[in-house]
Amino acid sequence: MSKNSLRCVIAPLAAVTALASSAGAEDAPLVQVAAIDEITVFGAAGGLDEVPGAITYLDAEELAKQSYTDILRTLRRSPGVNIQEEDGYGLRPNIGLRGSGSDRSARIMVMEDGVPIAPAPYAAPSAYYFPYTGRINAIEITKGTGAVKYGPRTTGGAINLYSTPIPDEFAAEAQLYFGSDDGRRLHAWTGGRGDLGPFEAGFLVETFQYETDGFKRLDAGGDTGFDISDYVVKAGLYTKDGAAVPQSLEFKYQRSDETSNETYLGLTRADFSANPRRRYNGSQKDQFNSDHETFQLSYYAEFTPGLTLDIIAYRTEFARDWFKLERVLGVSTSAILADPVLYAAEFENILARPGFTGPDGALEIRHNARDYYANGVQGILTYKAATGELNHTLEASLRWHEDEVDRFQNFEFFRAENAELLRTSVGAPGSDSNRVETGEALAVFLQDNIDWGRLHATIGVRIEDIDLTRLDYGRLDPERTGVDLSIRENSLTAVTPAFGIVYDVTDALSVLGGVYRGFAPPSPGNSTSSEEKSTNWEAGLRWAQNGVSFEAIGFFNDYENLLGTCTASTGGGCAIGDQFDGGDVDVYGLELTVGADAAAWTGAPFALPLSAIYTYTHGEFQTAFSSGYEPWSDVSVGDELPYLADHQLFLTAGVEGDRWGGELAMLYQSERRTVAGQGPIADGEKLDAHTVFDLSAYVRVFDGVSLRGKIENLFDEDYIAAHQPAGLRPGLPRTFWIGLALSL
Repeated sequence: MSKNSLRCVIAPLAAVTALASSAGAEDAPLVQVAAIDEITVFGAAGGLDEVPGAITYLDAEELAKQSYTDILRTLRRSPGVNIQEEDGYGLRPNIGLRGSGSDRSARIMVMEDGVPIAPAPYAAPSAYYFPYTGRINAIEITKGTGAVKYGPRTTGGAINLYSTPIPDEFAAEAQLYFGSDDGRRLHAWTGGRGDLGPFEAGFLVETFQYETDGFKRLDAGGDTGFDISDYVVKAGLYTKDGAAVPQSLEFKYQRSDETSNETYLGLTRADFSANPRRRYNGSQKDQFNSDHETFQLSYYAEFTPGLTLDIIAYRTEFARDWFKLERVLGVSTSAILADPVLYAAEFENILARPGFTGPDGALEIRHNARDYYANGVQGILTYKAATGELNHTLEASLRWHEDEVDRFQNFEFFRAENAELLRTSVGAPGSDSNRVETGEALAVFLQDNIDWGRLHATIGVRIEDIDLTRLDYGRLDPERTGVDLSIRENSLTAVTPAFGIVYDVTDALSVLGGVYRGFAPPSPGNSTSSEEKSTNWEAGLRWAQNGVSFEAIGFFNDYENLLGTCTASTGGGCAIGDQFDGGDVDVYGLELTVGADAAAWTGAPFALPLSAIYTYTHGEFQTAFSSGYEPWSDVSVGDELPYLADHQLFLTAGVEGDRWGGELAMLYQSERRTVAGQGPIADGEKLDAHTVFDLSAYVRVFDGVSLRGKIENLFDEDYIAAHQPAGLRPGLPRTFWIGLALSL
């Protein structure tokens, strides 16, 4: 289907809905304005129990109890989430869903308040920006048939993060924490609503501040931490109760900046065993700097109780420069750390010990600089109707979106001298990378949610029409005159249907099942790889009675073609942005969730919440091939997917009184491969299994005043968090936090 023909199909809808919006990537946002002021859940009309597929919703109360700033720790409370740690703090998270691949969270759809939040979701989806968890008010994780709503990447699922809503009445909250490694954290907001003639006006002002000196130790000393500042301002205008057509208009502006002294340079296995928190002097100049802005305008109208319209217009801007060591004497840091004996001279320059002086230009540090933007308008028209005994909730949505990534990069060259790095020369601007990649898409989503007594069915289809372009100006044209311009384009249209059902066997027991088409677009100008396609199946049951709940869902994702994308974080051997076909891949698994309050059995005068979340995920290649993509370099039939733990278990045991509470949480993650393979995992290609405990507690001293404390990694477990791209890096060590929470 061409873009013109697609426009003909949706033009009448566009005229009627004035480009109406959808919640999630294009569906009505959970943070509703006007008539719906509270955060509501996907399928709120019937509740989560009537939604086919697996959805986990973490509300504001639960997030406040956790008081985490690491999204990876937070998402442990959802089954089916595959996490790959990296820096210990979750600054650049790697998240997958149901074996989708986790590198830079590029294989799933990530949103904030229903807006795609990856810097360039079509042109460059790797999430080098991720909303800071410390200010997030609620999180929704969607897997299964519901994922089709959240395009364009629909195979694994979607994560929607919700910012603090404007409160109905004036209120204010603040949390101040102090922790290990000179850690300091502040989250504060104030806002409310008041009369403004025939309307109500509302506002919210919010900030999140976070800094630490870091837990790693450079051999010559220095800061390995970060400094984050994040601000949100909201303003809203609302019709009053009783209006003939309840409406609202809300504007949101968000800005954040980050300076983190982070590196990709890890340790040799021997050095990791001796001191996992060490950092070599060769990484002392490595630093990540970024700025992010969001502009969002949301309109909501309830024309009748059964007819509503949501529209969101948005723009995001992101600029980043990760200045980090790439090569030494022309050899990649990945190769050096893999064999420091073979590359002994290069390794000596990385160590840069006192008394050592290396040659000029030996250490090549790259300005991995990129500028991004994304624009879009999305909308949804929702209509509720009945035909006989069938109740329908019809959704028709539309999104226009465009985005861009601009890479303009160069190297600086240094020598090691007496444990310091001294700059000796600077490469010409654009001499490493000088290209622009763009994506433009028009998407339509149609769905009918049907209720018939105890049967709940969802029938939907998504259509994505995508144009992608890559402009490579070459390394000798910093002015971009076009003298050496190379242009590559690709266009495609994807149709992804979905069908799911839930049947309430009894008031306590429901069974569910579904099938849908998974899809992910290729990178701009990619002529060697096709789009990612899969057929995804799921089936399970839910049971809840007398304070005990249980959910079990099995899934099978049959990939016709699994895509792998070369990023700096995956290691050498390929050009950044190149994609590789993984061919036929089978991923299957089981998600189990159990929850109960043990007080009902013990007769305790306080609550004793218990939970267990288990995920089994296994993925195997069904096609043999060789590629330049390091995790899939030489693949045989039956090789297991890398960076995918077969077993994950998360347990919690809590206690909650009227004015106090606490929780002990445990995560177990089984061993994982770092490259595709089968059989016993070689030490050089293995991330060992590990178990980490967190402990948190709070006490309400006065109304509106609470003391909070937390210990992350309670037993100080040393484990390998990351193996790529260059050496081993550790997880977060035992870290203490103590804080004060205030509310008005």
